[in-house]
Amino acid sequence: MADIAAGERVIIRDEEWLVRAVRSTEYDGTRIEVTGVSELVRDQDAVFFDHPDLDRIDRLDPRDGRLVVDTSPEFRRTRLWLESVRRGSPVPASDTRITVGHHALLDRMDYQLRPAAQALQNLRPRILIGDAVGLGKTLEIGILLSELIRRGRGERILVVTPRAVLEQFQQELWTRFAIPLVRLDSTGIQKVKQTLPSSRNPFSFYKRVIVSIDTLKNPARYKHHLKSQRWDAVVIDECHNLINRGTQNNELARLLAAQSDALILASATPHNGKQESFAELINMLDPTAIADPKDYRAKDIEHLYVRRHRNSPDVKLDVAHRWKERRKPNILPVDPTDAERAVLRELEDVWLHPTGTPVFDGKGRRLFPWTLYKAFLSSPRALRASLARRLNNIGDEDNAESKALTRLDELAEAAERTTPSKLTELVKYLGSIGVSKGSDTRVVIFSERIDTLDWLSDELRKKLKFSAKPQNGLLPVEVLHAGLSDEKIQAVVEGFGQSNSPIRVLIASDMASEGLNLHKECHRLVHFDLPWSFIRIQQRNGRIDRYGQLRPPQITALALTSGGEVTDDLNVVTKLLKKEDEANRALGDAEVLLDVHDAKIEEETVMEAIRTGRDLDEIVPEATPQALNPFAQLIVQGGTHDADPAPETATRISFFDDDDNYLTDELTDIAADNRASDLDIHREADNDLIAFNPPADLITRFRDLPPDYRQEQQIEQRLRLTGSSDYAQKRLVRAQKSQDSAWPDVHFLAPIHPVLEWAGDRAVGRFGRNEIPVVAGEVDQPYFLTQAVWSNENGAPAIAHWGAVTGLPDEPDVDDFDTVVARSGLQEGTSNPGIADHEIADLQRYVADAVDAALHHIRTRRDDFELELLDRVDRYRNSLKAWEQTALTVVSSSGSRTNTRLDVEQIADSCRSIIDSLAASGDPYVRVIGVIVPKTNG
Repeated sequence: MADIAAGERVIIRDEEWLVRAVRSTEYDGTRIEVTGVSELVRDQDAVFFDHPDLDRIDRLDPRDGRLVVDTSPEFRRTRLWLESVRRGSPVPASDTRITVGHHALLDRMDYQLRPAAQALQNLRPRILIGDAVGLGKTLEIGILLSELIRRGRGERILVVTPRAVLEQFQQELWTRFAIPLVRLDSTGIQKVKQTLPSSRNPFSFYKRVIVSIDTLKNPARYKHHLKSQRWDAVVIDECHNLINRGTQNNELARLLAAQSDALILASATPHNGKQESFAELINMLDPTAIADPKDYRAKDIEHLYVRRHRNSPDVKLDVAHRWKERRKPNILPVDPTDAERAVLRELEDVWLHPTGTPVFDGKGRRLFPWTLYKAFLSSPRALRASLARRLNNIGDEDNAESKALTRLDELAEAAERTTPSKLTELVKYLGSIGVSKGSDTRVVIFSERIDTLDWLSDELRKKLKFSAKPQNGLLPVEVLHAGLSDEKIQAVVEGFGQSNSPIRVLIASDMASEGLNLHKECHRLVHFDLPWSFIRIQQRNGRIDRYGQLRPPQITALALTSGGEVTDDLNVVTKLLKKEDEANRALGDAEVLLDVHDAKIEEETVMEAIRTGRDLDEIVPEATPQALNPFAQLIVQGGTHDADPAPETATRISFFDDDDNYLTDELTDIAADNRASDLDIHREADNDLIAFNPPADLITRFRDLPPDYRQEQQIEQRLRLTGSSDYAQKRLVRAQKSQDSAWPDVHFLAPIHPVLEWAGDRAVGRFGRNEIPVVAGEVDQPYFLTQAVWSNENGAPAIAHWGAVTGLPDEPDVDDFDTVVARSGLQEGTSNPGIADHEIADLQRYVADAVDAALHHIRTRRDDFELELLDRVDRYRNSLKAWEQTALTVVSSSGSRTNTRLDVEQIADSCRSIIDSLAASGDPYVRVIGVIVPKTNG
């Protein structure tokens, strides 16, 4: 008997079910995920096991298919049936083209298709997306997830991000790709646990969730829940936070990598400068990629690594129209007040370069004075906070250090009493660019110190005469830092991107420098104090310098001058900003310049250079690939894929002009089937808009949609959808500019939209058990439309063929499904002239012959259909063999205790098992799904 295939209808417990996915298990037989088709179980999801001790699964024999005439106008029911069967059948592993991701709500750019195209070619769909800041890594993730869902490999998805970008990520995937993610921050998990039995795993309640790494990394609270979960796909955003071995983040990543088929890692800075650490990250994706973590090349990782920047050849032309070039950095020199000069002189003579006995001789004696210096460059308030903490640590000791700290605090207090010069210059600059009461101009201001953030917030509100009365909970000057609640962070980030929001000045810590989109209403960024780290500078600048920025980004920094009397902040700020700008343009990555790849170490490196009087030009190389060390060159150039052909996309074949017509016709049929169902369907052809009241069986599917979207848009009462990307984009932009809600009131019908999935299930269930619709078309003889699926050992389709059998019974020939359908005119607007009963009787006896012909065809042409897949399998085998030999040699020569011969052999055996399971196995499943007969003149 043929193996059960996705898209097949089966009988279990006397009810009819549509097979969604088939997976083999080690102990319980074949695991079959289904959705109910017959009336009693309609639209219910269930899981059964094809095991004699568990469930009996009866299959409908395709040879017993019964032909029925479609009498609906324009053969609507058959077109709905055929469309739904095509949509509901997973794309086979042999097809690695982009099929749906490029039809999401986004600007079509081939470079963004590259990560998905590359991942689909791999043994398992795994990839590290290392694109530079601003290129759209979230969109690239959405494209790949869409492809996995279309292939039946994305039912269960876990996305892990920094908490500040949870809502942003969730909104992007839902509004652009129609991928619903339920946000499980710490509050969300608690809400779910309140509705579940105490023994129930909260991560099993929803199929697709997004959660912060801060929430998950607590092993005591969530590790046991995660260990018992298998995921189709895991996404870890900002994955550089999990590189360091032995940390909770690293432990979490290793656990999730082992629990998932697909793994997507994303970061603009995906390494810490150490070859071994980067090798470990790559080996989470593919443990056979790198045999020797101390010696590997670009070719070893290129299948797992994608990295481009704004000026990469395949990116530059695509983004030019939607990403304005950054202006040269603007550095504002600030003359200190007399009180500030006194502080600088005290810092220089007593702390930084003391002429006598140092007043500070404890742990960190080289760097602590520079910490004080940097705190003062932020603000007198920040310096005083640092001094207070140090005085509290040393207690009541009456020594040289405490006296010096007290003396410095007195000077800082005097500097704070007079208006600090950087504040004066900042207010002047904000006025010059138009930031004022009644103006729409916005600016984001970064500072390293929370004390400075709070002080700036109070001062700017007063000096710019902004209102102290909140509007919808937000003020004209808002602060963003890690000490705020998740709800406040999300409200501020969302508000800053809305044109009707009152926020004009956003003062942020470096918590906001990772992942946040702050460019929607803002193109000006100010470094009130500059981090001495290229990583931090690059991350900050990338908040406004990114794709979608339609005005030239302007980066500005304030720097205290010294007149040569003390260590000069102006020189440091100028050099760092200039070098970062050069690296951004030439390499797309300033992190490689100092070659330490850690923000804290970068700070210490710069501090040490300044302390010893070295010019920064001595320690920072030119921003060219040739000036970088070999590993940095590998990071910068190892994922460019410049020589690869453009990703191939599949042509969409449909029985409808567009998705909204498909949905409208299905809704019309549902309304006709159930007169009591008041769908109240409304159509606007100009906007491809559909509005209707969702029936109960659709509302049950809303559980997996983002709760905020469900509640704010009241979709259980009224759904508004559009197939027009232009109109959907307008409604999305309107929502982003609105202060009422960031969720659009009209949602885009992306190809994998849950409503389309629901419509497909209803259409598939409209014909009875084993019924095959018969229609008339512009053909010269009958054609039996067939579906042939050949699954692999995992139950996933390895190859598939859609055919059209003619010439029965004597000379069967299998033509191409799409060619015959297109020729037949089975599209919108076709007429239904009716079909005589005797024609059906004559054709009925050929159903079994058509199945046999299609079965013979796929078996005969198996090598052709499976050629690309088998080529990939052969490459995997050869690559695995080479890795195993090298890895065993490395183990023997190094005497490593972390990687033993047994480890290598276990990894190789595991990979062989995956490779062996990829090719088609068992018997193919073949059925007739429709018949087209010649139209008669009568």
